[in-house]
Amino acid sequence: MNLDLLRSFFAIAEFGSMSKAAEQLHVSQSTLTRQMQTLETEVGGPLLERGHSGVALTAAGHALLDGMRPVVAKADIVLSEARKLARGQSASVRIGYIMSAAGEYLNPAIAALRRSHPQTKVHLVDLSPGEQIAALRRGELDVVVLGSINAAIPREFFVRRIATFSVIVALPETHVLATRDKVSLADLQKEMFIGVNADDIPGFNNWLVQLCRRGGFRPRIVENASSITETLSLLVAENAVALLPALVERLQVPGVTFRPLDGTPVKWDLQVAWQRGKITEPVRELVNLLTKRP
Repeated sequence: MNLDLLRSFFAIAEFGSMSKAAEQLHVSQSTLTRQMQTLETEVGGPLLERGHSGVALTAAGHALLDGMRPVVAKADIVLSEARKLARGQSASVRIGYIMSAAGEYLNPAIAALRRSHPQTKVHLVDLSPGEQIAALRRGELDVVVLGSINAAIPREFFVRRIATFSVIVALPETHVLATRDKVSLADLQKEMFIGVNADDIPGFNNWLVQLCRRGGFRPRIVENASSITETLSLLVAENAVALLPALVERLQVPGVTFRPLDGTPVKWDLQVAWQRGKITEPVRELVNLLTKRP
């Protein structure tokens, strides 16, 4: 339904007069009459009763007014925001993140952004990487901070590296390998692994399989977790191991210890991703702040 026709209809309903509405809308009365005829044809019946004292709404007119006024108001808001985005302007930045990355990398960047753009509202959403990617696709987030194990992400979004971490072995403190200074992939051949649900961290288990192939084996995944925190908890419950970025060492989960991975260094990148196309100035600055080298 044509929103301009609805706005003309609302003006007529407000003023109760075709002439006053035409004056307010800066159109001729004949133009307004044609618009209402078009609208009534689309609805399938009369919306206005015309008399000597002005116009009044029919039952169908009241129904259309009550039902469509909030719809048009919402459409105006959405259109205004879309126009701002098209011009590279926005009053907010919506950020999806993983908790382990917030303290050292995200919080300082947000603090600097607030100093340079004090009018910009920052919305933080703690989501799993899978949820972040889905929300970024739907346009519900402007920026996401996540790991680099999903090779499909750079093909779909713009991506920059924030920091690089080594890969470590997480295991229970009581595990036989916990006494070693370093643990190699070969040492893990007979161990059970904790994986991650594909919906929560897409690509993680494939990354784990490819990594273990370097050691000449395929990992036995005993259970899939929904988050890194759950992964660390399951290690103790299952007496299993996990290969994770060194970033998780800061989580300090009781009963869990971490050991460096011996042999050829394996790297894991923390990245920021955002939609392709024109971005707003606050989003551009946030990306630059996150990826700024010391």
